[in-house]
Amino acid sequence: MIFRRLAERSKQNSRREINHITVRSPRILRPLTLALVADLHDGPFEEVLPAMEGCDAILIVGDLVDRHSRGYQRGVRFLEAAPRVAPTFYAIGNHERKHPLRAEYWPHVERSRVTVLDDAFVPFEGIVLGGLSSKKEWRQAPDFLADMAARPEFRLLMCHHPEYFRKLIKPWDIDLTVSGHAHGGQVRIGSQGVYSPDQWLLPRLTSGFYEDDRLLVSRGMTNATWAPRINCKCELIILHLEAENGQGT
Repeated sequence: MIFRRLAERSKQNSRREINHITVRSPRILRPLTLALVADLHDGPFEEVLPAMEGCDAILIVGDLVDRHSRGYQRGVRFLEAAPRVAPTFYAIGNHERKHPLRAEYWPHVERSRVTVLDDAFVPFEGIVLGGLSSKKEWRQAPDFLADMAARPEFRLLMCHHPEYFRKLIKPWDIDLTVSGHAHGGQVRIGSQGVYSPDQWLLPRLTSGFYEDDRLLVSRGMTNATWAPRINCKCELIILHLEAENGQGT
């Protein structure tokens, strides 16, 4: 069973928060700290890069670029900067898949020191990291999820779309799935978001933990739509993984 707590929030500036979240599990053998970068959308990142220093890894949870702007220069700069801070892993979101300049952008990804997890998983520092990629339509879960779920280590899956969870991920023994895409619901009334891509009005999965703490959704690092954010600040999540007793070994 996974236990979690929301630790103290600290505001980086008026646009973003840095939120520390702790997850505990008996499958975690040593403490790890991971920076979750969701929905950067080719936005600025330099002011929060220092918050990632000291992390064991940086996880790009999709949509590093913005297909509507036709640009990718800041995304490329992040691909250059992040691995100098910590090992960096990249899961594919809908903006990577649909970007009109994908043929120009993707060689930059391949030349970078970032590990792309495109429907794949790798062992890392005593856990297993996986990436389930954005697809136009998934008819059934990809085969790698069964192989990943069979591993004895703590299994952490990056999947940009939280709405994939029930259909594709929930049946498998994946300890934690981290997502973005929902932009926190754009406008939040209490804990309820108003709108998000693919969940539309009054979305269910927008920010924080769901599905018995097996799904963690980031509000994302940049506002990338025409709609304003109200009571819904962008965020960088710093995820702390600890053994169930909080100590690690």
